[in-house]
Amino acid sequence: MIKLVVGLGNPGKKYEKTRHNVGFMAVDELLKKLRTKEYKEECLSHVYRVKVLDREVLVAKPQTYMNNSGLAVLNLLEEYELNPKDMMVVYDDLDLPLGRIRLRLEGSSGGHHGIESIIKEIKADNFVRLRIGIGRPKDKNKVVEYVLSTFDPEEELVLYTVLDRASECILRCLETSPEASMNFCNAPIGK
Repeated sequence: MIKLVVGLGNPGKKYEKTRHNVGFMAVDELLKKLRTKEYKEECLSHVYRVKVLDREVLVAKPQTYMNNSGLAVLNLLEEYELNPKDMMVVYDDLDLPLGRIRLRLEGSSGGHHGIESIIKEIKADNFVRLRIGIGRPKDKNKVVEYVLSTFDPEEELVLYTVLDRASECILRCLETSPEASMNFCNAPIGK
């Protein structure tokens, strides 16, 4: 049962609307649906407490910057005495095109530095992941610039649909289970 949802991103206005922050954006969309704005600064994160089916769930946005996300996640798991399997991490994925999301129950980092940091710090990879596609840049040497860039206007139209679907996927996972939500979450958007 998911007790902690972690959206990955970089803190600060400078990064707010960048591709690397779609994890933050997706949990923000979830928080809007759940009408939650108040958070506490703890465990190197902004931590929101939400009610889902009369059960408290923590939603966190680490403030450690992407490459050190594991420090915040380790703090959260220890502070709230949670197991990695009780956690869902939401983040951007270069290997999925914009407009796709993919729910996985566990796995490797896939080269994502935020996920690498989490796996390294908590010494486990058995946590649920919701990957949100941002696509790859045409020039392989410009990945860093690409993930730290903003979406163009045509992409933003797709992005809003994707974020709505991602937040709905998170909610379904919280209300039922990740296993029961797989078909919905992994179906092409628009189906």
